[in-house]
Amino acid sequence: MKIECIEARDLPDAWFQCVYRILDSGHVYEIDKGSFEGQKRREFDFVVVKINFPGTRPLIPDIPPGLGIPAPTTMEYVDQYMRYWITDEREKSETYTYGERLTNPKINEVPLGVNPVEEVIKMYKAAGPGTNQATMEVGMPQDILNSDPPCLRLIDTRVRYGKLHFVLYFRSWDLWAGFPANLAGIQLLKEYMGRQIGVEDGEIIALSKGLHLYEYTWDLAKLRTYRS
Repeated sequence: MKIECIEARDLPDAWFQCVYRILDSGHVYEIDKGSFEGQKRREFDFVVVKINFPGTRPLIPDIPPGLGIPAPTTMEYVDQYMRYWITDEREKSETYTYGERLTNPKINEVPLGVNPVEEVIKMYKAAGPGTNQATMEVGMPQDILNSDPPCLRLIDTRVRYGKLHFVLYFRSWDLWAGFPANLAGIQLLKEYMGRQIGVEDGEIIALSKGLHLYEYTWDLAKLRTYRS
């Protein structure tokens, strides 16, 4: 498989670089199983995105007004979506949320009695930065039976050089709208955790073997990157 490596200044730059490059090197295929089954996706084989200053504002992509295309997300949406990162709140129709997995994971609706976000904070405050154990897992073994399993599988953390860094793995990831909204929310979570630990904000390194553009966004992507 071809590994794409992208280094970006901030979150909007990471989104733009990924959109630009996937139009040139993304693998086109028909979806056999999953979201939008039967339609086409353009997807990286595997991508590593290193974002040096993810806390730089704005956190979401800017769309030049003259292009006449809708923004992939808004900060209003990100702010509303934050409950899905920092609380275990979910609707009756939902089988999970990222916030539930990160703050109050359950098996068969029975809480496991652990808050991974707060445990990571306590770990660093009590023991210091020299650990490789501060990983927050989103995925669970039973997700293989879920018709819509979590796309984000884990958030690994590192405190180094006085900063809190995140390493993320997404099994599948919608580049057009999911990527910017997810990363903005994850960045706000990282900023909260960094404040609680007492360190500065650091980098995000995101990995995925399924970062993709759905066919219905291809023309939007071409317009945003000034392609004919």
